Order: sequence, then structure tokens, then C-alpha cells
Amino acid sequence: MSEYKTIKILSIAVSKYKDDLRDFFGQYPKEDIHFEIDDDNLVINLRQLDFPAFKNNAGLVRSNNGLNKVLDTIVENIENIKSYGLKGSKRLYVGYNKERKVKNRKGKEQKRGLYYYAQNHNFSEQNNILPENFVNKIITGNSAQVLKKFPDNSVDLIFTSPPYNFGLDYDNHEDGTDWNDYFDKLFSVFKECIRVLKYGGRIIVNVQPLFSDYIPIHHIISNFFMTEKLIWKGEIVWDKHNWNCKYTAWGSWKSPSNPYLKYTWEFLEIFSKGSLKKQGERENIDITADEFKKLVVAKWDIAPERKMKEYGHPAMFPENLASSAMKLFSYRGDIILDPFNGAGTTTAVAKKLGRNYVGIDISEKYNKKAKKRLSDVQKELTLLNKK
Repeated sequence: MSEYKTIKILSIAVSKYKDDLRDFFGQYPKEDIHFEIDDDNLVINLRQLDFPAFKNNAGLVRSNNGLNKVLDTIVENIENIKSYGLKGSKRLYVGYNKERKVKNRKGKEQKRGLYYYAQNHNFSEQNNILPENFVNKIITGNSAQVLKKFPDNSVDLIFTSPPYNFGLDYDNHEDGTDWNDYFDKLFSVFKECIRVLKYGGRIIVNVQPLFSDYIPIHHIISNFFMTEKLIWKGEIVWDKHNWNCKYTAWGSWKSPSNPYLKYTWEFLEIFSKGSLKKQGERENIDITADEFKKLVVAKWDIAPERKMKEYGHPAMFPENLASSAMKLFSYRGDIILDPFNGAGTTTAVAKKLGRNYVGIDISEKYNKKAKKRLSDVQKELTLLNKK
């Protein structure tokens, strides 16, 4: 592989701008980017670059001698490079895809068999419209019962974080029950979720195992969905960097007898119904190239929610977690469902991002807070539209 990615810009008569270009490119390390002039053609040698900053700096240059046109052409050519990696704020244009390649990948996938556990499903490919009386609503009730009123294949994305059965103090919900009872109730909701999910739709469940009880909740939930013939699309590690847990109990101190493992992260388990491909219109995509490249790396460093006392809820995920998932796995205008909506993070984020939403929770107290958040979001959007 060449040391630099080379861009040759033909016939823009750059020799007279050589000194100006030298001054501009002098802001950047030569090993990252530099230029040459070859027969009055401009050659850009590029390895890595903070492109948004570069573009902004080029836009700040004010010149009456045509330099701006040259810089605009350089920016346009670099912007047209769609294949690159990310390292901090910089785009990597060479050496980012050195991982070992598998020869005849498609043929070998066919031989092994894709998602064998989800074959021979009975899912209909006919998607349906969710009635208006359910769209953009916060509904109080038991999700397993409320969802029975929804038609099959009528929701695009389900993003939720059910109670973890850790014994937390929720409103109107007993947490910390017998595990068999917990999973029976949880799966009765998830079965309805699978039914109402569109063909090609996704279910994303944020969950943390209860390590002290040695209950791998994320594996049990994943096994349920695979048994129900959903396709395991992936697992994202949500690293909250909860450093406090690193200084608590270690189990058998300095002994292999029974050391207790500590975790600073939770999981997002992701499943698709029937197909890995989600149909949607290109104009309804709102994820940027840099966001996409960052989020497909399945370890998200996102700080935990800090306002749980403000909302009176003991276990909330941050808005950034929900917005990242929605941008990566849904389109504007999609219907987003959270059957354990709590204080309404999912529905608030869905509204901010131009999605439709349905939030269901058994607690009227939390639903009032969720509705208040939606009202606040509407005020924010109204102010933005006036600017």
C-alpha cells in the first residue's frame, strides 16, 4: 500500500499560488498532508486529516487572486473521498483497512449457512400501517395487553431497556422477583413486540447482566429472540466508564477461590425480523459519514444519565444512547416503540430526530414526565424553526 493517498488536480494553473498554498498547508504536519506542483497541476499527498477543521480553515481564507477557488477545489476533491477510517478527530485515508481478508467470503458464507437458527420462520413480509390513535402517543398500561391492539408488522424500531430485576425502586412495579416469573412477564411483552415489528424491523434491548446473581440476562434474552426466529444483528458494548465499581468488592481478595468480576459497561442486543435489510427512502437518512463510521464500531463510549433524580426514575439511559441507535438503525419518519418507556427518553429523542413514536409504561407518574419532556422538545423545535 502506498504511503499516501494521492489526488491529482488537473489544469488549474496553480504555480502562481505556490507561496500562498505553502503558507496554508504549513498549518498541517507534512506527514499528514502536503502538496506538490507537477507541470502546473496540483498533487495532494494525503495520509490523515481533521477534514471538518481543514474545510473550515479553507473557508476562512480571503483572497482576491483566485486562491479561494483553488482551495475550494482541493476541499471538494478531499470531500469526495468516501472511504476512510477514523482516529480521534482525524480521517485516516491510508492503512485503515489492513485487517486480514477472507477469500471467497460469499461462497464460504453460503456453505456455512447464514443465521441457521432463524431460517424457516413464518413472518409475513406484508407491513401494515399503525392506526393514528396509537401514533405519537404515551400510553399507560401493561405493554403485553396494550400491544395486542396493534396490527402485525406496524412498528419500524423497538428501542427499550426493561427493568433489570435488580431490586430498584420503580413506581408501580415490583423489581427483584423470582427469575422465572420475571422472564415469563418480560417474554410475554417481547412476543408481542416481535409480532408488531415490521418485516426487516429491528429490536434493540439495553440490558445489564446481574453479575452478583450470576444471571446473564443479555444471553437469556438473546436466546429467547433467536428461539423466536429473529436474526441476531449484533451486540454493542455501551461503556459508561463507571469507575466507582472498580473500587468495590473483589470477591475472594487476592485468591483464585472466587474472584468477583467487575464491569463498567452494559449491552445493546440487536435483532432483525425476517431480513437484515431495512427498507427506507434515502432522503430520510440523517446519519453523517463520520457518525456512521464511529457507530458501526460496536463499543460506544457514552456517559450515563446524570438527571435521574430530576425525573424520579432509578434507571435511565442517556439521550445520546437512544439517538445513536436511532440514527444507525432507523429512518426519519419511522415509528419507534418503547414498551418500557419510563420517564420517556426514547420518545423524547424520537421526536427530536423526526421519528414517530409510541411509549408504553405501567406508571402514570412516569408517563406524565414523559409527556412533559415531549412538550419541552416541541418548544425547542418551535424555537429552532423560528431562527
